[in-house]
Amino acid sequence: MRTSVRGAVATVALASALLAAGCSSGTGSNGSSGTATNSTKSSEKVALTFWSWVPNIDKVVDVWNKQNPNIQVHYFKVAQGDPAVTKLLTAIKGGSGAPDVTLAEFQTIPELVVSNAVLDISSYVPADVKGKFSEGDWTAATLGGKAVYGIPEDTGPMELYYRKDVFAKLGLAVPKTWDEYAAAAKTIHAANPKQYLGTFSSADAGEFAGLTQQAGASWWGTSGTSWKVNINSDASKKVAGFWGGLVQSGVIANQPQYTPQWNTDLNNGTQVGWISAAWAAGVLAGNAQDTAGKWAMAPLPQWDPSSPATGDWGGSVNAVTTQTKHPAEAAKFVIWLDASVDGVKGLVQQGGVFPSDTADVGKLFDVPPPFFSNQPDFYKQLVDISKTVNPFTYGPNVNAAYSSFNDEFGKAAQSKKQADFLTALDTMQATTVADLTQKGFKVVK
Repeated sequence: MRTSVRGAVATVALASALLAAGCSSGTGSNGSSGTATNSTKSSEKVALTFWSWVPNIDKVVDVWNKQNPNIQVHYFKVAQGDPAVTKLLTAIKGGSGAPDVTLAEFQTIPELVVSNAVLDISSYVPADVKGKFSEGDWTAATLGGKAVYGIPEDTGPMELYYRKDVFAKLGLAVPKTWDEYAAAAKTIHAANPKQYLGTFSSADAGEFAGLTQQAGASWWGTSGTSWKVNINSDASKKVAGFWGGLVQSGVIANQPQYTPQWNTDLNNGTQVGWISAAWAAGVLAGNAQDTAGKWAMAPLPQWDPSSPATGDWGGSVNAVTTQTKHPAEAAKFVIWLDASVDGVKGLVQQGGVFPSDTADVGKLFDVPPPFFSNQPDFYKQLVDISKTVNPFTYGPNVNAAYSSFNDEFGKAAQSKKQADFLTALDTMQATTVADLTQKGFKVVK
């Protein structure tokens, strides 16, 4: 659920070539642009290999294989995160052993592109496919350009989860703005000093990135063949200052998430709110089982209520690799898997994911998850929220930025000074730029 990251290993020349491809539709054949044009005659049988970590995805592959006897997909399970990326890049570098299709987390796409590991499949993608995805998810698969490096599979649009019973007892309305969230946090903590509406977690850079995404930030970008880094933008500073102010005032907790203590606090009523993502229902069901039926989900509080927005915390893409000999067939498979009724149905029912393509869910979301049985419109709200994901571009050195977040915001959380949260953001910016430059990338302001 919480995604892992690693660094880029590409050369400057390769990075420049692929950055150019990311800003315009690719041309060429199995070259540095990451675009392949060869395919197989429709009468010939093709075998594809597919790497994924989604539970029960083999059952979804079985459906495809029954429908497509001439294009058979062979699934291989891989570990999520760094191990999967390392395994893929090792195979790409060695010239053999890579799959035809691989699942990749949103933030790893830039690294895979600059490492010439994934293809631009834009020439195989029908025009109507893009419209099934939010702008934010589609940007993650395209690096914001015309090249398409895969089809989004699952996503983690962010929401507010809160104890409905606590809000009712205190006569609180669900906060629609971040100012209202801060006021509610103050009221809850004043009524019971042991209770908090949330916590600031200096161990969850992905969560913080998603919150800045909601505010309109995009930490990386491209300009021609160069990278731009804008981690300490005004939007990001607004978010850092807001959470730093809450920590300094003491009205929210100041501990990492996913610790034994945090799990206990969710279950015993110390933590009565959580800024999280679409996958949170499963976490709450596992960690706060004694509070089932007492929680509710709502859209994130907004900076501008007239323009609803959210960010992503998690998400992945199924990409076609540069080693495939059957790009057209591989592209056909990922489009079916992530952007068709049968594919999405399998992802939801078998894999338990929240799909990026919510246009094809049909009646799958008519019944809420058991933990939220008191909220019949749970999935309807979630689908509506998912359509408001802001675009966000990741860079080829997400690991450096996230590592810096852990270090610098860890110090700020310890000091409990709002000013230190802003300083931490500036340090993240400088560290990320220095790391890109040291790796040989060209960085412009």
